[in-house]
Amino acid sequence: MPLGARYRTGPDGGAGTNFALWAAGAESVVLCLFDAGGRETRLPLTELTHEIWHGFVPGVRPGQRYGYRVHGRWDPWTGARWNAAKLLLDPYARAVDGDFTLPPEVYGHVRDWPDQHVADTVRDDRDSAPYVPKGVVVHDDDDWADDRRPKTPWADTVIYELHVRGFTRLHPDIPPRLRGTYAGLAHPAALGHLRRLGVTAVELLPVHQFAHEDHLLRRGLRNYWGYNSIGYFAPHAAYAASGTAGGQVGEFKQMVRALHGAGIEVILDVVYNHTAEAGELGPTLSLRGVDNRGYYRLAPDARRYADYTGCGNTLHVVRPQVLRLITDSLRYWVTEMGVDGFRFDLAAALARSMHDVDMLSPFLAVIAQDPVLRRVKLIAEPWDVGDGGYQVGAFPPLWAEWNDRYRDAVRDFWRGALPDVRDLGYRLTGSSDLYAWGGRRPYASVNFVTAHDGFTLRDLVSYGHKHNEANGEDNRDGTEDNRSWNCGAEGESDDPDVGALRLRQLRNLLTTLLLSTGVPMLVAGDEMGRTQGGNNNAYCQDNETGWLDWSLLEQPRWRRLTELTSRLLALRHAHPVLRRRAFFAGTPQAPDGLRDLAWFTARGTEMTEADWYAPAATLALYLSGRDIPGRDATGGQVTDDSFLAVLHAGHEPCDVRLPGAPWAAAYELVLDTASEEQAEAPGTVHRAESVLRVPGRTVLLLRVREPSPPGSGGRDQPRMPRS
Repeated sequence: MPLGARYRTGPDGGAGTNFALWAAGAESVVLCLFDAGGRETRLPLTELTHEIWHGFVPGVRPGQRYGYRVHGRWDPWTGARWNAAKLLLDPYARAVDGDFTLPPEVYGHVRDWPDQHVADTVRDDRDSAPYVPKGVVVHDDDDWADDRRPKTPWADTVIYELHVRGFTRLHPDIPPRLRGTYAGLAHPAALGHLRRLGVTAVELLPVHQFAHEDHLLRRGLRNYWGYNSIGYFAPHAAYAASGTAGGQVGEFKQMVRALHGAGIEVILDVVYNHTAEAGELGPTLSLRGVDNRGYYRLAPDARRYADYTGCGNTLHVVRPQVLRLITDSLRYWVTEMGVDGFRFDLAAALARSMHDVDMLSPFLAVIAQDPVLRRVKLIAEPWDVGDGGYQVGAFPPLWAEWNDRYRDAVRDFWRGALPDVRDLGYRLTGSSDLYAWGGRRPYASVNFVTAHDGFTLRDLVSYGHKHNEANGEDNRDGTEDNRSWNCGAEGESDDPDVGALRLRQLRNLLTTLLLSTGVPMLVAGDEMGRTQGGNNNAYCQDNETGWLDWSLLEQPRWRRLTELTSRLLALRHAHPVLRRRAFFAGTPQAPDGLRDLAWFTARGTEMTEADWYAPAATLALYLSGRDIPGRDATGGQVTDDSFLAVLHAGHEPCDVRLPGAPWAAAYELVLDTASEEQAEAPGTVHRAESVLRVPGRTVLLLRVREPSPPGSGGRDQPRMPRS
């Protein structure tokens, strides 16, 4: 104990490293040490305790490269795939040196066997050691005493999804040697952009050590996104400016410290549902060779794998040792690497018991009682590809979820595809139909319009169809369900009317997202018009297609879009009514009888049940800032301004009557998406019951001016926030 390679003082007082590997069904385990020239020294681990092979090796110091050879039966028909000719990566390795190139030697079976139907049963006895990365012994005595976690409350959180390499690879103000690295993300130029935007957390696409798939390498491509993990404790070495001999660990920690210093939390996108070893025809890199039957879900035909992920295999999370691997990894990233939370890729696969998704599964139960993990941010991608895998709204308290129903409703509304506004109403106000149970709060809903997977925001309004030809799969990959609208022309267009409409749609989508109740998630570059040329599955585009183009900020139209995003986030931060900690009740919350939420038609009348079912492209919602649930830091009642938001997705202008008494005496314009320059200057005041001509496809945000209190001189006053 603990598992992995841990440098420490031995029984005789001398320094060395303890190696420990769980391999329950193995016949023997050999530790392999490699010097700088690649020469291998083999040391059998003779101690076996509770299915763990272990031993202390004096003199082994940090920086030592190592791997394992595990002996056992070769019997693929029963799921036994031990092959001691294959050097295996320690599942607990803290750092990895080298890259996965996947030549035939790294496969446990004969990859090029003429009859591929039985190729996985023919053992390959060639040594893989020269061709695979090695683990690196790392000494970690950092107590994080100089770090201060932001600890941003969920309701105040704004997530910014980014790729460590892609975010900084083209940044002109970051030194070239740091671009595309953890150190690059920690650079003041990168931090400055995040702070100016006003985001509170970065969600990093996978940074666990990952491998590239064979089919990509054969086409001259690489896995860019990183959803192909092989080392759950190791920062991906290719993102380190400090080399791969262990320096990547310290560099990652310094990046976390820098982000914390800027008030920004670090959330990791983690892939514990499958590994890079794929199906039975995949390579033997780690877990398959350690104990295939112990780590993976096998099909009734034990040669095959149960695949709930679409990636060839699924980790068998019901087994104690697999649960231990995952939870040990999660705690390591929190306690020793400083991160603040996790987004779980295909989380429904982790919640499966024997077959079905089970919200009382061992994985969810272990997380719920863990004193470390239950205190960090936990986000589920609440689906997998298996039967019954779609579980949006079903995860238990403590968990937030990616809400794809929010994405679909907002996209459909702004492209004119919603039959009515019922679904939109739920999505704008925290999706209470999905999350108002078990004490869950509106921040259980992570609202997003785009994510790494799919069109960028600019492409969403520029393409009606995907254009993934560069991926080399004849445009068959990527979803067909884009819910996009190209505004009348496919791809880039010189038509000024098309360009103006697209910019307005971008402003509408961003404004809708950032004014909605719940936790908003932006994708890096959407605020500045990043495009992937219509590619909606750029997972293998480690090039200008996938990287953020910072030169966009030199163009006035994209710079203004970035400024709008920052302005919206500042507005959200200033007003607690826009980031509520409890669902709207729809009932009076104050003695004057006003409800905390009210819905209006374009006629200025309150929505009736018939209005909710009638075809409509216009919706207005009144958000009351009076007596918001919750208390401020001194125990006082939280109050704020009240707002009226008008969303009009129709093509033609629409006359909207502003609600009169008792809702307001007047309304002050805060935001109008009709024009970059604003059709009316912010601050313009409109009397209650006046009629506004709202241009087609526009969002208006108006601050409520309430009747003046006695002795105020007759001026209508906004209510200022107290929180």
